[in-house]
Amino acid sequence: MEQSKGGGSAEEARVKALFIYPVKSCAGISVSHAFIASRGFQWDRQWVLVNERGRFITQRPEPKIALVKVSLPPEVLHDSWGPLPKNACLCFNAPGMQQLNVPLVPSAPLKKIDQVTVWDWSGPGLLEGPDATRWFTEYLGKPARLVRLDNGNMNRATDPKYAAGFLTAFSDHFPFLMISQASLDALNERLPIPLPINRFRPNIFIEGCEPWAEDTWDTFTIGKYTFHGVKLCPRCKITTIDQSTAEVGEDPLVTLRTFRAGQHLSSLHDMRNGAFFGQNLTCDESLLPHNGTHPILRVGDAIHVEKIATVTEIMS
Repeated sequence: MEQSKGGGSAEEARVKALFIYPVKSCAGISVSHAFIASRGFQWDRQWVLVNERGRFITQRPEPKIALVKVSLPPEVLHDSWGPLPKNACLCFNAPGMQQLNVPLVPSAPLKKIDQVTVWDWSGPGLLEGPDATRWFTEYLGKPARLVRLDNGNMNRATDPKYAAGFLTAFSDHFPFLMISQASLDALNERLPIPLPINRFRPNIFIEGCEPWAEDTWDTFTIGKYTFHGVKLCPRCKITTIDQSTAEVGEDPLVTLRTFRAGQHLSSLHDMRNGAFFGQNLTCDESLLPHNGTHPILRVGDAIHVEKIATVTEIMS
């Protein structure tokens, strides 16, 4: 087995936990298994909050979004995923608010809006009903609307420089994010107060490799599915927000910049700013028609690295 730049063998690496985040920036859901769909995990970042102009709202300007808990009915997460139950709802809870239930199968067609903006991407979306608008507007104290992914009309491509031909939903840039327990432990050793993994919002949390090994995994399998590391994840203010209180601090960004800034990792010009933690991924099977049978990742799935590369090679 080849070694990564950090000396990290993947011979014993396995999936420790899986997470989906149905609404961008709201709390995530830990799942025992997750379906691989065309834009990432099924149900991941399928909704986003937007302002009156259609621009996305996240914890960056509104830390209290961290306290919005989201749940899905167990049957839509089951192995035998099929037609949605007509009464199934996406449920929201937040401090001081009554529960909001948003039907997964709307009783009437949702209003289409043309201008939903996430970073430098703009495209169509489906506006959830007035109850959702009132709920989020009251909670945030400013206009906020809940928008659903328009699966029939939205084709948000990943950056072709790093991952040509793939799609993503309302995630920042790529369909999957992976972090290892060893990398989290290595960061926590440098922090005055250790942080939980929910600060970093990965989809795939792994164990059994050495710190930073995942940085250089170019091609690897999880279970029987093929993934590619495409770009280290530059971290933002959300990592400084306590996900249980919405309080904002300075770490881990201050500490990450002392040893995980771009100049510590690569000579690439576009990596020199920021601080990097976690690896963005694509999955080959997301490109394939599934014909009713959906690829599934499970907690405990083994990881086998087929090709490693330097960070510069992966990011080029």
